[in-house]
Amino acid sequence: MKNLVKGIEMDASNRQVIEVTNPATGEFLDTVPNSTEEDVDIAVTAAVEAQKGWAEVPLHERGRILEKFVDLVERDKEDLAKLLCQETGKPITEARAEIGNIRNFVYGYVERAKHLYGINIPTGSEPGQEKTVQFTIRQPLGVVACIIPFNFPSDLFGQKVPSALIMGNAVIVKPSTYNPLTLHRYCLLLKEAGVPDGVISCLSGDGPTTGQALARHKGVHLVSVTGSTAVGMETMGTASKNLTHVMLELGGNDAFILDKDGDLDLAVEEMVWGRLYNTGQVCCASKRFLVHNDIKDEFTRKVIERISKMRVGNPMDEATEIGCLINERAAKRVEEQVNTTVQQGAKLIFGGRRNGAYYEPAVLTDVTRDMDIMKDMEVFGPVIPICGFDTIDEAIDIANQSSFGLCGNIITRDMNNAFKVAERLEVGGAVINGASFFRSAEMPFGGWKHSGIGNEGIATTLQEMSRIKTIVLKNVLK
Repeated sequence: MKNLVKGIEMDASNRQVIEVTNPATGEFLDTVPNSTEEDVDIAVTAAVEAQKGWAEVPLHERGRILEKFVDLVERDKEDLAKLLCQETGKPITEARAEIGNIRNFVYGYVERAKHLYGINIPTGSEPGQEKTVQFTIRQPLGVVACIIPFNFPSDLFGQKVPSALIMGNAVIVKPSTYNPLTLHRYCLLLKEAGVPDGVISCLSGDGPTTGQALARHKGVHLVSVTGSTAVGMETMGTASKNLTHVMLELGGNDAFILDKDGDLDLAVEEMVWGRLYNTGQVCCASKRFLVHNDIKDEFTRKVIERISKMRVGNPMDEATEIGCLINERAAKRVEEQVNTTVQQGAKLIFGGRRNGAYYEPAVLTDVTRDMDIMKDMEVFGPVIPICGFDTIDEAIDIANQSSFGLCGNIITRDMNNAFKVAERLEVGGAVINGASFFRSAEMPFGGWKHSGIGNEGIATTLQEMSRIKTIVLKNVLK
């Protein structure tokens, strides 16, 4: 595949490419351009010019074009799901679900934009303003760079790109180097749907070159990043040179709290959903399991019993429940983190064997609050470290000792404790009687502390993707 720039499919200016392979099989899939700073400048310059015309297209017409894009995704949904599965290593059932989410995002943002009303300031609200009318409107930012990670490329495209386009911005998509193919296809489908040339672009390339060039460019008005905290901090520093706005959805080390009165069977099923989906490669996955000491052993037994029945295999197999990681390097990283935790005193009592990019779900016990895994070691893989606690205050304290603050959860029948935990967790999202892995299309989603800046979701993103202007009719009233 090639970059999409000015409506044309183009190679990188230096002709260099990145090879994309299937992490489950090692099979070569395709190449994409390894874009240079010159390529970024060409794309941004074209986007700045094209955005002016796009902003003049009526809102309902922009919405109609985006809805046409949904129809095209529906037309190609099985091919897109297979491509996403092959380049990412997630089970085909999960890939289909992710492709299917595009409709919710697009229709949600289009309808929200139609109801994003301005503010009318009451006449005479302060002395001297009795004859003046004041009201607000929303206008586009300009050019939005969307830097999208490997783990949920379709979902995060659905959050970032339609919201930017419906508000009249031009968009440059920078996919992950590991699995850029599905997003290249999406951008071509947007062009086919009627998004004008230059308004939608797709640039492949590595983060330090392509991503930072986008953050550095004076023609970019917002950089929306989902990725690691280190990448977010670097991007924020780069963007600050031009006072470029940033939206950062970054890392997490979410605490899963199970109190002694919690439903054990529910907790186990939520563990499966909240930790093993996408083979644990989820920013808001439950990553630290804090279990009351009275039920810790029983929970551990049930977890092992449940995981042992799950099928790890080729992601294209309909029966596979757990696929591989994005690449072998990622699997080796998880292996190293588990080994470090064992060296610090934990016991690996189930799983934890690696085969290429595959890593078996691992269960760690005898985990203590002072270990790295209970603080800031974010394990992006199917690892369940279980740490005991005696009081709910102790659990909250352990949960809050991390520098991350994305999400967290509590499973309990005591609603007083449930709301106490939800209120006191230092996180952007708290789930009661479910895993922290919860993200509806509508909800504001964003982290505290080192987990990010800004909120993404139909309820809030359109404000981030636009700027407010106050119009004053001075002394217009008699």
